[in-house]
Amino acid sequence: MIPQVQPQEVSARIASGEAWTLLDVREAWELAICALPDTLHIPMGEIPARWTELDAAAPTVVICRSGQRSQQVARFLQAQGFARVENLAGGILAWARELDPTLTAY
Repeated sequence: MIPQVQPQEVSARIASGEAWTLLDVREAWELAICALPDTLHIPMGEIPARWTELDAAAPTVVICRSGQRSQQVARFLQAQGFARVENLAGGILAWARELDPTLTAY
């Protein structure tokens, strides 16, 4: 089971300066539409070849557009031994809706 984290909680983590990874698994064209600052971008299709670039011991929140792709990636990372991986519930759409309406929904 992958824990779901709400946009407000991730925002609070950003504000606190807590050390963790925000992994955006959307495609580059999606990031060009809207993106959060200080994210690590690895498209979902590249995760199987690049997951070793991530720190399995660090808390990791995975984000996509709506939370579906990120859920799959979080499951994959958990299977690779990531014990502290979470999915951003609702993805960037929830972030835009709940925290930053200036982000372009697509």
